[in-house]
Amino acid sequence: MFQDENGREMALELAVMLKLRTMGQPGMVFLLDWYNLEQELILVMERPMPSDDLSCYVLEHRGPLSEKEAKIILKQLVEAAIHLENANVFHRDIKVDNILIETSSEGPRVYIIDFGLSCFDYQNQHELLCGVPETMPLDWFVCNSYTAGPTTVWQLGVVMFEILHKMLFSTTSYLSNNLQINKRLSKKCQDFLTMCLMVNPMERPTLEELLCHPWFS
Repeated sequence: MFQDENGREMALELAVMLKLRTMGQPGMVFLLDWYNLEQELILVMERPMPSDDLSCYVLEHRGPLSEKEAKIILKQLVEAAIHLENANVFHRDIKVDNILIETSSEGPRVYIIDFGLSCFDYQNQHELLCGVPETMPLDWFVCNSYTAGPTTVWQLGVVMFEILHKMLFSTTSYLSNNLQINKRLSKKCQDFLTMCLMVNPMERPTLEELLCHPWFS
């Protein structure tokens, strides 16, 4: 549990959503209301329509997605992740199932959803395993800890890999070269994905560096 400024207990997920609501939250669903019951917390969230999660979106479009469409989605994801970083929020579980795509004539609009595993303290080391173990970066397996920035970049790389290859990502398979980046992708796209999935977390770019990558130009 998390305590508000008056010392009252509040679920961490609610605290995160309230913090994001006060800062504005491009790229994230909006908290409309909440009910704190004795045994459960009910959050009332917006539901952009029409929309579907990214996993279903890829299936409906008989993926993999084109590089052009993947670029639109990834740029919005990076921008949303930067907003979270500025809010000192670490989502910890960015994956295709936790990304909502609103479809319209202007093109796909991205929303990050499900902050149930999120936390504050963006700069600190984290030891609690959150997310999908099969896709965690190697640094967690080696050190049993991870930091928000490099881990978020890795998770964005996993999302990008899955929507461009229409296959589930596995850290073990990728590191053993049983999963490889499609050489038919543009050189800039391959470079962007390779940088996200660098084994050494210190060699992964920051989110701001990703946003400036030539692939987005």
